[in-house]
Amino acid sequence: MFKSVRGRLITVIIVALGAMWQLYTNYRDTGSPLKLGLDLQGGMHLVLEVDDSLGTLTPEARAAGIDQAEQVLRTRIDEYGVEEPLIQKSGSDRLIVELAGLTDPDRARDIIQRAAFLEFKKVDVAGLSDQVLARIDRAIVASLGVDSIRALGRDVVAPEGDLLEAMFGNDSASASDSASAAADSVAEEQEAEPEAPNLRPFSSLLAFGQDAPGTFLIAAEDVPAARLFLATPAAQSALPRGVSLQWGDETVALSARNYRRLYVLESEAFMTGEYLQDAQAQRDPQFNQAIVNFQFNRAGGRQFSRFTGANVGEYLAIVLDGEVMSAPVIRDRIGASGQIELGNSPLEEARDLALVLRAGALTTPLRIMEERTVGPSLGQDSIDQGEVAGIIGVILVLVIMIGYYRVAGALSIVALTIYLILVMGGMAGIGATLTLPGIAGLILSVGMAVDANVLIFERIREELAAGRATRTAVDEGFGHALSAIVDANVTTLITALILFQFGTGPVRGFAVTLSIGIVASFFSAIYVTRTFFLLYLQGKKASDPISI
Repeated sequence: MFKSVRGRLITVIIVALGAMWQLYTNYRDTGSPLKLGLDLQGGMHLVLEVDDSLGTLTPEARAAGIDQAEQVLRTRIDEYGVEEPLIQKSGSDRLIVELAGLTDPDRARDIIQRAAFLEFKKVDVAGLSDQVLARIDRAIVASLGVDSIRALGRDVVAPEGDLLEAMFGNDSASASDSASAAADSVAEEQEAEPEAPNLRPFSSLLAFGQDAPGTFLIAAEDVPAARLFLATPAAQSALPRGVSLQWGDETVALSARNYRRLYVLESEAFMTGEYLQDAQAQRDPQFNQAIVNFQFNRAGGRQFSRFTGANVGEYLAIVLDGEVMSAPVIRDRIGASGQIELGNSPLEEARDLALVLRAGALTTPLRIMEERTVGPSLGQDSIDQGEVAGIIGVILVLVIMIGYYRVAGALSIVALTIYLILVMGGMAGIGATLTLPGIAGLILSVGMAVDANVLIFERIREELAAGRATRTAVDEGFGHALSAIVDANVTTLITALILFQFGTGPVRGFAVTLSIGIVASFFSAIYVTRTFFLLYLQGKKASDPISI
C-alpha cells in the first residue's frame, strides 16, 4: 500500500475501477451486472422421482436411486453453468430442482433427465437367420393376436422396389421376384389355413443394410410399429441367447425416404462407462462433424485395449442410453481413448453429451412429476417495496451521518459508496448469485461498515476533547479504533465461512455476500475513509478545527 496521500488515492481509484470494470463485463455478457437468484428473477421448478413404471424397484432401491441422482445432478448442473441451484430431496424418493434464469429450459431438461449410461458391445455381423425372424414373427402373432396385427395393417408385405434397388443394386429385380414369390407362397398358405395365417408383422418391415453389417433398415414411418413388436416379452424371448436388437440414433436417407438402423448386438456389454475418466466435445476438422472424445482410466484402458486387440476386423457398437451412437470397424488395437461421432448434430449437443458423461450415469431413470416456470418468488410487489425500503434506508443513513458528523459524515458516505462498488464488483468477479438471503448479508455488512466509521469518529471526538491536535487526534482515533473493528470483522467473517462450509443453497448465498461485504467494509473503513480524511486535512494547519 502507498503511504503518501496521492499513492493512497491512486490505490483507491484503481481498486474501484477494477470493481466497476467487472460489473460492466458481466452486464455486457449477460445483460445484468449481477447474477440473480430464483427468488429475484424466476426460473424453472422441477419435481423429479425415480421412474419405476414396471414396478420392479423396492422402496430401498428407489431411495438409493434418488441419493445417487442428487449427487450426479449437482455435478451436471454445476458444469451446465447454473449458479446457486436448489437441489434437495423431498421425502425418500423425490428431488426438487430449482434453476434460476434459464434461457433454454429444453436443454436443461434433457441434461437433467438423460441417464448417460454408456456401453460398448460387439456387433453380431451374422445378423439374424430367416428361421429366427420367422420365430420372432410367430411370437409376435401369438402375443398380440391376429386381429390386432391386421388392424395395424401388418400382414405379409413385400419389400419396396426403390429400397431393394438401393440395397441390392442390379440384383434388385431378382430380389423383388424372390420377395414376391415368398409373399404369394405365404398368401396361399393363409388361404389353405385360415385359422393359422402365416403373418410376418416384423420381418416384413426389414431390409438388410449392406453398408453396415449386422444391421437392418426400417422405414421411419414403420419404426413405431417395429418398436411395439419388439417391446413384447414374447419377441424378446424369441431372440437367440446372447443377442439383442438396439436402434441406431441417426436417420439414414435412401431413395428419398428416411430409415432407421436396427443393430444386432451381443446382449452383454464387454465394458461400460464406469471406467470413463474424461470426455470433451469438439468438431472433427476432416469431416466437419461434432464428436466427443473420451478417455478411460488405467484399468479401463487395459480392458479396452485387450478387447479391440482380440477383435480386429469386427464392429464395435458404442451404445448410449440404449441407442447405438456409432459402430466403427476395429482396424487395430485401441488404447485408453476413443470417440463418439454425432454426425451433423450441433456442437452444443456434443458439449451436453460430454457434460453428462463426465458427471456419470444415473443408475435409475428419472421422470418429471411436476414442471413449471416460476416468476420471482418474492413477487414483483415485494421486490418494488424492497427497493423503496432500500432507498429510504440509504437516505436515512445519509441524513444521520451528515447531520451528526457533518463533513466527516460526508466523507464516510463517499467511502460507503466505494464500499458498495467493491462489494458488487467482488460478487461479479467470483460469479456469485444475489438472492434474498444474499441481500440480507449485504445489508448486515453495510451496517458493519457504518458501525466501523462511527467507532472511528467517536474515538477522534474523544481525542479532540482531551486537547489533542487535529492531526494527532485523527491518527489516534484510527489507531485506537482498529482493534475493535478487527475483532468485530474477524469474528463475523469466521461465522460466515462456517455457514458457507456447512450450509447449502440460500445459506451459502448469505455467507458469500456477507464475507465479501466484511472484507470490503474493513478496507473501506480503515483505508478509504482515512485517505479521504488525509485529503481533507491537507489544507489545514495542525491547530485548525475539523467538522466532526
